[in-house]
Amino acid sequence: MPTIKEELDRRRLLYSLLMPVMNLYVPGLERGKGLYFLFVKSETRTPGGLLARPVLTSYYKSDHFKTRPYDPYNVYTSPNEAILCPDSFQSMYAQMLCGLLQRQQVLRVGAVFASGLLRAIRFLQLNWPQLTQDIETGALNPKLTDPSLREYMDKILKPNPELAECVRHECSKDNWEGIIARIWQNTKYLDVIVTGAMAQYIPTLDYYSGGLPLACTMYASSECYFGLNLNPMCKPSQVSYTIMPNMAYFEFLPHEPDSFGFPRDSPPKLVDLVDVQVGKEYELVITTYAGLYRYRVGDILRVTGFHNSAPQFHFVRRKNVLLSIDSDKTDEAELQKAVENASRLLREFNISVVEYTSYADTRTIPGHYVIYWELLGKDSANSPTDEVLKQCCLAMEESLNSVYRQGRVADNSIGPLEIRVVKTGTFEELMDYAISRGASINQYKVPRCVNFTPIMELLDSRVVSSHFSPASPHWTPERRR
Repeated sequence: MPTIKEELDRRRLLYSLLMPVMNLYVPGLERGKGLYFLFVKSETRTPGGLLARPVLTSYYKSDHFKTRPYDPYNVYTSPNEAILCPDSFQSMYAQMLCGLLQRQQVLRVGAVFASGLLRAIRFLQLNWPQLTQDIETGALNPKLTDPSLREYMDKILKPNPELAECVRHECSKDNWEGIIARIWQNTKYLDVIVTGAMAQYIPTLDYYSGGLPLACTMYASSECYFGLNLNPMCKPSQVSYTIMPNMAYFEFLPHEPDSFGFPRDSPPKLVDLVDVQVGKEYELVITTYAGLYRYRVGDILRVTGFHNSAPQFHFVRRKNVLLSIDSDKTDEAELQKAVENASRLLREFNISVVEYTSYADTRTIPGHYVIYWELLGKDSANSPTDEVLKQCCLAMEESLNSVYRQGRVADNSIGPLEIRVVKTGTFEELMDYAISRGASINQYKVPRCVNFTPIMELLDSRVVSSHFSPASPHWTPERRR
């Protein structure tokens, strides 16, 4: 996405409004700190030589962030040295260690996405013995080799056996329910995005936090920052964002959720921000200062009301997105292509994939894609081996987009893809189930993504074998494709 330097000023403006709004609902935040897990990601260059990097990396590396003035409402436990460290392990380790050292001062815990916060909790599960040893002895883990990071940590890390024992006592228990509130006892809320695809993480966040409130503060994307939530402590299902009209020029394409893709008599006309109607759904269209012209973001929004004259929107879903674990977004066409590429490995066995569906399994940390395959073979004695099906998993991953592959390779935010082979006739049973619930046999199509519990239980009860990708797919920051 094209961007310009002045865009950082607009983003900083939106950021500057978040805490004044939050302070209306949670007073006293200026008396403590925020434990936020923030990271930079790899940079690359376009064929023309322009710098290309994630929007948040661009912000964290800017002077707007690095030399920001002191604000008692925006004090983080994580130092810039940790946030800007390009090594994800060292960055996470240092941020977690700083959060533990300052645990009594932490009033809020957060990350950009819910998946990122759960990844931090998983990191604590795996690394608490070494972290508590560092706290107890005052000596930093030798795996942290970044010079600026070590220099900072050496200044603040002093032996503290009492704190080490406190953390060790909580982390060594088998039950991690409420671990956030147990370690960071003064936490008032979690600051994470849990709308859209991130809503799937709400039950897990509730488990680890002991039911702390979930605050969704802002609505933004790589293309443009849009607006903020003026009632940040509402339930996630009730979140509505107020669009800030100075962020871009906003237009809206009427969306009819029940149109089933049938052709219209005439194409819909764009609606201006001031003309949207409560209860209607729209696809967001933006014209930005950075050069996007009537760009379709792909978000479907529903108008819920107005703040004065400014419309407020509930995020319904991403258009055409089937699977998402973190910042990845995989649509039906991409999933279909990945299945086609992987199924070529089955040709030597005279086997084909007759049907498939998928879901994003977030019960594991990190979450991972699960693909259900029903296979058809001419010779049952010539079945593909476990190794072949593992290679099918890897072939699918190699076919997915660079954001997915970066999440697998560099960020460790997505786990290995899994293929679950189901019994012959499973998808026919799936159709029978859908028809029994009122679906038309004439219009029934196999859903390419499932999340309805009875359907997933049906599929899982028919699984005959499960296979995981044996290696990471190819990804390099030097190339974008």
